[in-house]
Amino acid sequence: MSTPERPKQLLPLAGEKPLIRDTVDRARALVEGDHLRILTGEHLKGPFMSVVPELDADNFLIEPAARGTAPVLAWAAHEALRSDPEAVLVSLHADHLIEPLDAFVDLISAAAHIALKERLLVTIGVEPDRPETGYGHLQPGDAVGSYGGHTARRVVAFHEKPDAETAVQYSADGYLWNTGIFVWRADTFLEEVRAHAPEVSDALHHLDAGDVQAFFDAVTPVPVDVAVLERSARVAALPCSFRWDDVGSWASLARTRPADENGNVTLGETMVVEGSGNVVIGEGGPVVLFGVNDMVTVRTRGVTFVTPLARAHELKTLLDQLPPELKAPKV
Repeated sequence: MSTPERPKQLLPLAGEKPLIRDTVDRARALVEGDHLRILTGEHLKGPFMSVVPELDADNFLIEPAARGTAPVLAWAAHEALRSDPEAVLVSLHADHLIEPLDAFVDLISAAAHIALKERLLVTIGVEPDRPETGYGHLQPGDAVGSYGGHTARRVVAFHEKPDAETAVQYSADGYLWNTGIFVWRADTFLEEVRAHAPEVSDALHHLDAGDVQAFFDAVTPVPVDVAVLERSARVAALPCSFRWDDVGSWASLARTRPADENGNVTLGETMVVEGSGNVVIGEGGPVVLFGVNDMVTVRTRGVTFVTPLARAHELKTLLDQLPPELKAPKV
């Protein structure tokens, strides 16, 4: 369903509103509108503004080219420091389900106080409620700061997405899921970029000179987890106190969308007869399931996709084998 022209941030996957609308509303509960920035490409500025019309051009930092999260977050930190030498940044993904809002505001406010006082890079971690092979994991250590009843613990190590057996062990050992929600002082983050991420730091002089295009031309594409967090000794995890889910797979819809009395989650022109636990999406034509359980069935852009729910997280394996016309069919 997600395309370059209509990415999932513009789809109502976690509720009735597009994901980007939910995320902006969440951010506006933390800061005034003039402190909010959407980091994105030029081609999405117009579509995003149509969904969040209260924002204007000043609320956007438009990447000249996609280079991963480390470069763009370094640019955001550099921009923040121009107006406030003690600026604290909160980095939110636009494809998360988070509720309730008051618990989110309480935890992020605590994270901001800890980041400001302790000069730590704070990431929000979630205590697992199931073995999960689709998320990276954090290994928490000693307590390093607290505020408002929330205690942050130093991150001993980051672990990539595990296999099923390892995921069970990680849960037993008290590891946390890595949400990718980050809170840090802008100056602390740039200090760690300079200390550990030459892929980005070697190009920071272009930002000092005001040449954003040259900065993005010079950096090496790299995610912030790899470039900074996995290399820094100043990373702390704050356990999550709100419901969180990453709307990153069809299986996640089974957790985030309301289900019927048989546990079926449906969107669009769909019908399920004598079936349970299915995720069914119908765009551009009806989809009917009869007598099947725990399946994902999606019809969109003229293509129908069917897989057991238990294998829905393996979508990349499928995409690697598809011909181009099925990866991006004509509408």
